[in-house]
Amino acid sequence: MHTPPGTLSPRTSEGARSDPDGLAAQRSEELSRIKFVATGLLILTAAIAIAAKLLEDRHWSMGYVAAWATAATVGGLADWYAVVALFRRPWGVPLPHTAIIPRNQRRIAEGFGSFIEEQFLAPEPIAQKLRTVDFAGLASDWLAHEGRSAALSRFVLRLLPQALVAVEETGLRSFLAKRAVERLEAIKFAPFAGNLLGALVEDDRHQRVFDEILVGLNRLLGSQSTLDAVQEKIRGEIPSLFNLFRADAYLVRRFVTLVSGFIEEARRDPAHPLRCEFDQFIKTFIEKLKSSPEYADKAEALKRELLGRPEITDLADEIWQSVKSFLQRDGHGDDSDLLVNLSRFLTDIGRTLSNEKQLRADINVGMVVILQTFIQNQKSSISLFISNQIKSWDMKQMVDIIELNIGQDLQYIRLNGTIIGGLFGFLLYAGEKLLYLG
Repeated sequence: MHTPPGTLSPRTSEGARSDPDGLAAQRSEELSRIKFVATGLLILTAAIAIAAKLLEDRHWSMGYVAAWATAATVGGLADWYAVVALFRRPWGVPLPHTAIIPRNQRRIAEGFGSFIEEQFLAPEPIAQKLRTVDFAGLASDWLAHEGRSAALSRFVLRLLPQALVAVEETGLRSFLAKRAVERLEAIKFAPFAGNLLGALVEDDRHQRVFDEILVGLNRLLGSQSTLDAVQEKIRGEIPSLFNLFRADAYLVRRFVTLVSGFIEEARRDPAHPLRCEFDQFIKTFIEKLKSSPEYADKAEALKRELLGRPEITDLADEIWQSVKSFLQRDGHGDDSDLLVNLSRFLTDIGRTLSNEKQLRADINVGMVVILQTFIQNQKSSISLFISNQIKSWDMKQMVDIIELNIGQDLQYIRLNGTIIGGLFGFLLYAGEKLLYLG
């Protein structure tokens, strides 16, 4: 299994060395080189210290050399011990406060997880970063491209039939249908219908519905079949003598003329009595729907009767099968009407978004709220996931990767310890000699 450079696997440390670009190998080579230099300098200063001590009696300058080399060796050894103690036990001896990283794996994991949760995933930095992203603009630019919208439409239509089959096979369809019926049964139908009609009455929109009713009545009265039926009814009600003089036809014409005129008056006059009667009827009916127990009981009974009828179930099944068949039949092919219309619809959305600055701003605000809420709700889980991942890492692999990435700097600390230790040793020895001379 391939593991990218710098990643950890809880099962093997070999993955850390899988590096197709050779970066890990290059770092390992550079680390070995600087280790060799630091160790070589330490050995050199130790050798010089020994030699200078042996020659100290022969020449006064050897004292300064011995002081420098001894201090440099001590400084180098101290820093070597400090660097090694971070990762492992020096010479394998279980000295206190050594192998610091391996021994504190759990504490490091929990501390790092808490740091991510409290600092990286804090609400304000997350919100500030999200506000810099133009989500709506990105979606607009993407959808406005006809090729991308067509590809998305093709993908959706190819996926939909499979999704419908999955819904049927998993029983999700039955579950959703059952839940829908339960929700419908829980709704108090009379108040719901009253509120719905109340919204219709706002701004006198019910009067526009009344206009359509009047137009329909006028059209019905003008129908020849309606005239024939009315004439037949009148013929049966008047004496036969009047039929000889075709009084039925006269009465029909007169009746239609009067009613049509009345309807036309109601249509033209906003304050017509018929409109006022309709307005009063609607408002009274809405009030009864909202408050009358009798209306509520009748509405509930009607709702239960409708939901219990097999025709409703059959109709739902027929609609489902029709939709599925349509998608399976018309959802394939580049010349599919569904594909063309869906692609055009998505493209239009993209172009509309590009011209609606306020809409884009509202969408971006909504996306920030959604994502920020999601991150804040999940940040504890993210922190726990990170902690558990670090706890599961193989410690040898973890140490190898840390050392590979920061090992060169640690080796330079060794070099600096050797050089600076030697410098201070030389200065201290020189100061001591000056005091003696004084």
